[in-house]
Amino acid sequence: MVAEPATELAVRLRDAITRLNRRVRQARPVGDLTVTQLSALTSLELAGALTPRELADVERVQPPTMTKIVAKLEARGLVQRTPHPTDKRQVILSSTGLGRDILGQYERVRDEWLAARLAELTPDERDVLQHAAEVLSRIARN
Repeated sequence: MVAEPATELAVRLRDAITRLNRRVRQARPVGDLTVTQLSALTSLELAGALTPRELADVERVQPPTMTKIVAKLEARGLVQRTPHPTDKRQVILSSTGLGRDILGQYERVRDEWLAARLAELTPDERDVLQHAAEVLSRIARN
């Protein structure tokens, strides 16, 4: 097998990762969380807690858009506000226990979907993907 140039591999790999990511995101439990709401909740869970402005920056949306997203999450009991420790004009957002449970359900459904697809592969194909996952993790850290 002849190695393709890095630029061609980059295009093929980016396309495959994008398509796989899209398909994994489509595997979700029954519920009405939007992709945007799920993304914001995930960002809060990963960060621990953020101000609304920080969350808007992480999610790359305008603050008024994030205000609407947070309001919907808060109304469902998935996000909570607490006073900022040093700036009383600000609040800190964090996911609630229910929010973490919902995220866990989404992750389980997605993992189950992907595991079922991986189970359809040959052992050699799974070995290749295991190695690829290690390499992609290394690239992502750089």
